[in-house]
Amino acid sequence: MSAPHRKLGLAVAQMGPVNLADDRGSVVKRLIEMLREAHGRSADFVVFPELALTTFFPRYWMSMQEAEERYFEAAMPNSAVQPLFDEARKLGVGFYLGYAELTPDGQRFNTSILVDKSASIIGKYRKIHLPGHDDHKPDAPFQHLEKKYFDVGNETFGVWNVQDVKMGMCLCNDRRWPETWRVMALQSAEVVVLGYNTPSQNIHWPEPVHLRMHHHLIALQASAYQNCVWAAAAAKCGYEDGHHMIGGSVIVAPTGEIVAQASTEDDEVISFNADLALAEAFRKNVFDFARHRRPEHYQLIVDRVGPGEPLKR
Repeated sequence: MSAPHRKLGLAVAQMGPVNLADDRGSVVKRLIEMLREAHGRSADFVVFPELALTTFFPRYWMSMQEAEERYFEAAMPNSAVQPLFDEARKLGVGFYLGYAELTPDGQRFNTSILVDKSASIIGKYRKIHLPGHDDHKPDAPFQHLEKKYFDVGNETFGVWNVQDVKMGMCLCNDRRWPETWRVMALQSAEVVVLGYNTPSQNIHWPEPVHLRMHHHLIALQASAYQNCVWAAAAAKCGYEDGHHMIGGSVIVAPTGEIVAQASTEDDEVISFNADLALAEAFRKNVFDFARHRRPEHYQLIVDRVGPGEPLKR
């Protein structure tokens, strides 16, 4: 007998460019408009991008003081973002939001939150896999300074009960690492949501442009399948003050199939009525962790950070 249907109206709100001159108020208005559109499509939950409230500021070299004053949020919600929370409460729609967090003790994190339909923050995640560099590269076309501006997340990947759905979250580069997904799957995650800002150009090596999108999609599809979860990923994309980022916002089923994908590099809402029961056949057969996983043979994964010599046999 198949599992009973459990549906979640899942929407992804992709954002086009947020330029240096755009203030928080104008950005929040865009988020609210997409929240309303998602609600009009019967969405229960909306995924917004990473660092959704500002331009992708790690591409610029500046002092830490300037970065904190211009781009970090010392409270969430604050007066600029409160209208989004108010509208979510009014509509009865939950959401995921990424932003730059400044803690009371001065720590800086690339952060995301889960907000339920009553507009209460019920989960927080701080990005673990920070890409890029922390030194100034004056000859590069732009910087990628997440290692300069952010501290590594201080807690592991979590799973929260959001509207009776076990939901995990991560951010951008986290999606490329299999450990990210498996840690959440071992907490019985049903849906994983994430935002990203992915430059079209890799400043560290001459990676072909088409591979940026290819790797983005196969990472999500393989991870959703191998961990029996729905995945919903929201881009901030297009040309931000001349710096291009990929789009490709998607919703992926536990089968590994893309069920919805953005077709623009602008503000765009995609949605799907996700049947959470779809994953049960995979959890009971191919990826029945309790029956088939053999963690006693995986110890090297946590013992080593980087590659070393083959194990002695």
